[in-house]
This record gives sequence, C-alpha cells and structure tokens, in this order.
Amino acid sequence: MSITDAKAVVRRFNRDVIERGDREAFDDLMSPTFINRSAPPGAPSDGESMWDTFDRVLRPAIAGLTVTIHDQIAEGDKVTTRKTISGTHHGTLVGVEPTGKPIRIDVIDIVRIEDGRYAEHWGINTLPTALASLQRDEPSDG
Repeated sequence: MSITDAKAVVRRFNRDVIERGDREAFDDLMSPTFINRSAPPGAPSDGESMWDTFDRVLRPAIAGLTVTIHDQIAEGDKVTTRKTISGTHHGTLVGVEPTGKPIRIDVIDIVRIEDGRYAEHWGINTLPTALASLQRDEPSDG
C-alpha cells in the first residue's frame, strides 16, 4: 500500500467512523487483530473498545462533532496524524454533565496500517484538559 493510500485510510476512518459513526466503515477499516497500544492498563485494547470510545463516549456527548486534520506524516506502514475533535458539550462526558460549551480535544495518533486496515494505534490527547475547562467558566481550548 502506498503512503498516499495509507493516509486516505486514516482520513476515511476519521470522517466516516469518528465523525459520522458509520459502523460498516468501522468494520471495513478495523483489522480483527487490532490492538490499541494506548488503552489504559487493564482496559480492553481491541477494536470494539475503540468503537465504544467514539460511539458511546464522544458522539453522545459532543453535538456537531467534527474532526479537523491539521497534519499527516507517513513512513512505511505508519501514519501519524495531528487533529482536533470539536463540537458542543451537550451530553455527559466522562462524568461531566452537559454544559453547552464548545469543546476541543487535540489529538496526535499513530496508526499502523496493514492490508488497508487499522492494525495498531498509539495516541495522546488533551481530553483531561478539555474536561477540566468544561468545569470552569472558560472555553475549552485543548
């Protein structure tokens, strides 16, 4: 798979899976042996737990959820993406009741692509900072 194709897989995942909640796209793009290397110790690290993060945690809590990709760098079978997940906090998010405030979560992730599918993921994000800002009288700026 070319670097251009690998980047397109990651862009499709962000658009179709994270933004739109398309389960069919998720199933197409997720390897059955996927491992989330950034899962907390003791937490599930399979593809279904990744789906749950978007489908049961983020999308229900963030109205108008969008993913803005700022940068993508690829080498070999890995794609690194710097992006922002944003919208309006309208549902409970990790125990924080809805505030109606804008929310912004900055993310950097690395995905290993194998046969056109997500095989491994590593990532960091500013969710803790965004949650803290929701509880204060200030906008979430990641």
